[in-house]
Amino acid sequence: MAELNTGGDGGKGGKVRSKKMNPGVDLTAMVDLAFLLITFFMLTTSLSKPQSMNLAMPDKEKDPTQEQNMDVPDDRTMTILMGKDNSLLWFLGQFTEPLVPPTEAKYGKDGIRQALLQRIAGVEAAYKGQTDKDGKQPGLIVIIKPSDKTNYKNLVDILDEMAITNVQLYAIGDISEPEIQLLEEKGMY
Repeated sequence: MAELNTGGDGGKGGKVRSKKMNPGVDLTAMVDLAFLLITFFMLTTSLSKPQSMNLAMPDKEKDPTQEQNMDVPDDRTMTILMGKDNSLLWFLGQFTEPLVPPTEAKYGKDGIRQALLQRIAGVEAAYKGQTDKDGKQPGLIVIIKPSDKTNYKNLVDILDEMAITNVQLYAIGDISEPEIQLLEEKGMY
């Protein structure tokens, strides 16, 4: 505060200049408040949750090979062989005697998705009015066989195609040596 000297210093009268002090702000409380707010927001916000796809795994106690009527018609079974550089090959039926020969396809709506939708429609038309033991109409069964040259993104992409096309029954299997040789012949391995 400014002081006013009113009294007798003897000679000069006049104003006494006040001493100016640098104002100081104590930031301790501000730092405490900042840390409290940071802690509050860290604890109350929800961190981004990883998105995952539900994957049905087989029952460990039940052996599927022991069930009766395990023969699946070849026209319901589609196999997808996954190669390198975003390439894939699909065929219908068994590898030794395919109903539809191995066909190259791309990922996406103009590639494998169109093949899946056509096969789903074909199976629905062929088995219209028939039901399986659960009372459902038989659908397409897709076997996905990635090679060791396939990247993880392609596997996720093909699983996304299963979800988009609503394929009810699909499995990820091991690729066989003759299937690898076929991929090598096509330049996909």
